[in-house]
Amino acid sequence: MDKFKEISAFVRSAQRGSLSAAAEAEGVTPAVISRRLDALEARLGVKLLVRTTRRLALTFEGAAFFEDGMRLLDDLANAEAMVSLGGVKASGHIRLSAPAGFGRRHVAPLAREFLDDNPDVSISLDLSDRIVDLTNEGIDVAIRLGELRDSSLVSIRLGENRRVVVASPDYLKRRGTPLAPDDLVTHNCLALSQQKGWVFCDGDDNLGVRVLRVTGSFECNDGAVLRDWALAGAGLAWRSTWEVGEDLRAGRLVSVLDDFAAPPIGIHAVFPQRRQVALRVRLLIDRFKHHFGQPGYWLPAQ
Repeated sequence: MDKFKEISAFVRSAQRGSLSAAAEAEGVTPAVISRRLDALEARLGVKLLVRTTRRLALTFEGAAFFEDGMRLLDDLANAEAMVSLGGVKASGHIRLSAPAGFGRRHVAPLAREFLDDNPDVSISLDLSDRIVDLTNEGIDVAIRLGELRDSSLVSIRLGENRRVVVASPDYLKRRGTPLAPDDLVTHNCLALSQQKGWVFCDGDDNLGVRVLRVTGSFECNDGAVLRDWALAGAGLAWRSTWEVGEDLRAGRLVSVLDDFAAPPIGIHAVFPQRRQVALRVRLLIDRFKHHFGQPGYWLPAQ
């Protein structure tokens, strides 16, 4: 119980920015909050908060522990809700955001399944390739691909997205199969407009990366068009497995240069820092994590 109180005091202090505000939320005095923070830091052996007379600031270790601490409190609250009064069903409205193409293919179908299983929940799905402002636009949770830049958001890794070079069997029969990235100079590469190049692992240990400029007869700012051209046998395309996984599984496309494939990028659910994540949001995130975390969901079994 003491450990739980210490973590709760830390999370409330970080959320509210002062000991007095945390004390009010916990129903104790600021001195009690201060003692709990001291005990937590002493037990962990690190400084979590820099405390001055005017403000509180998270240390590097504190920022890392904050996410886990908040998740622990949320999980406990959700667990209590699930067993109290014979179980509580998820209900209410969720505002969800996702990248347009990824959202159409992978978020919308799972959202439909989720609503079938949770009839008291409703969802507004915003599909956009812009980075939405979750707090100001009232978004409960967003799905994002790649590097996360906004440190004010809580993130949960749902899975990994890999990018592969693909072509139709007909194209490879006509033009041959590239065996190394440098072989692409003799191929027609279908490029995404304003993209710096295709990324490959570099070196024998595959620890570094190499960005290779490619050329071809066609480029476009819409990745779906590049996939369609690759299916038609027009050339090679560098696409994400979330987009071409079904084509690879069906044999419509073939991946090449797999030994040089770029490191995967993360698929994350992000949401604003809050005292408690609603049960409906937590269950939806769990649904995404269950599906996106399975390698077989994206690519055929090797």
